Amino acid sequence: MWRIVGTISGTSADGIDLAEIETDGKTIARFGPAETAAYRPETKTRVLEAAARKGQGREAWPELTSAVTEDHAGAIRAFLDRHSLAPDAVVFHGQTVWHDPKAGETVQLGDPQALANALKLPVIAEVRLADMVAGGEGAPLVPVYHQALAKTLVGPDREPLCFLNIGGVSNLTYVEGETLHAFDIGPGNALLDDWVRRHGGGDYDEGGLISARGTVDESRLRDALRHPFLSEPGPKSLDRYSFSGDFVDGLGLEDGAATLLAFTAEAIAMAEALLPACPKLWLVCGGGRHNPVLMKALNERLTGDVVSADDYRIDGDALEAQAMAFLGARLKAGVPTTFPETTGASQPVIGGVLYNPAG
Repeated sequence: MWRIVGTISGTSADGIDLAEIETDGKTIARFGPAETAAYRPETKTRVLEAAARKGQGREAWPELTSAVTEDHAGAIRAFLDRHSLAPDAVVFHGQTVWHDPKAGETVQLGDPQALANALKLPVIAEVRLADMVAGGEGAPLVPVYHQALAKTLVGPDREPLCFLNIGGVSNLTYVEGETLHAFDIGPGNALLDDWVRRHGGGDYDEGGLISARGTVDESRLRDALRHPFLSEPGPKSLDRYSFSGDFVDGLGLEDGAATLLAFTAEAIAMAEALLPACPKLWLVCGGGRHNPVLMKALNERLTGDVVSADDYRIDGDALEAQAMAFLGARLKAGVPTTFPETTGASQPVIGGVLYNPAG
């Protein structure tokens, strides 16, 4: 068993998630502390600007890499000190600013060697690259951890089940015994967040209150749902900006928000038809589970029970950081982190690179 701290910052750049678990990479012996640390405001702004440029403006990436690394180093040091942790390794996912699997390219900003030197701890990074070299999409990364959680905290009587992560984009993991399927679905919170922010409604639609007051534009929604990605079988993956919310331009704040939320819910419902069987249970993770309007829409559209992952003692906020720690343990154990059924890789792949601190 290793004690490992995992870190990740999602496509919304709303903070650095940190979590410790104790694991051998196959089972989970203990869930340690977890928390989210904010980026410095200027780092967050620059990350979002870099991601919005869709792979362009690379000349700014080296300086932003340093800022992302510094913010992670400060957050990790504070986390270790606050909880008196002495991990065997830290997993550093880095900050995604560009993901184009068709071009075989994924960019997570951050300098793992500099981070290892600063922390004086082994750092595991570059967790997506080996999968892409093997022809995979490089995403989603966490299905093998979802499978371990299903065995540990849910049990086989609720299978087949799906973990549904609604972050900037939405993705799912289908678990039925040893069978795993996974893929990115479509938009998660990103389009709605961007719309609300652009119209001065705050950083996001807190509690779904803005969407709840709007009326869905059914004609625009039907057109948006014709996007070919939504009906393609998995494995498949997305960049945060693969979808555009321009189809609601011209609507008011509330009607636009209602239509974008419905787009997310309907895209997820379409994904159910791509699964081997209808899940008995949907365990919702990520920020989307805090939106009661979205959760209600999903309950109306999906077969099976739709519940927050927290209902099964799964920390829906810490899950992806925990998953990074789990993947780090699997690298140390020499067992695969991704599979043909989850990313489309040509064979099971052991992902990650270990960086030891200088000296």
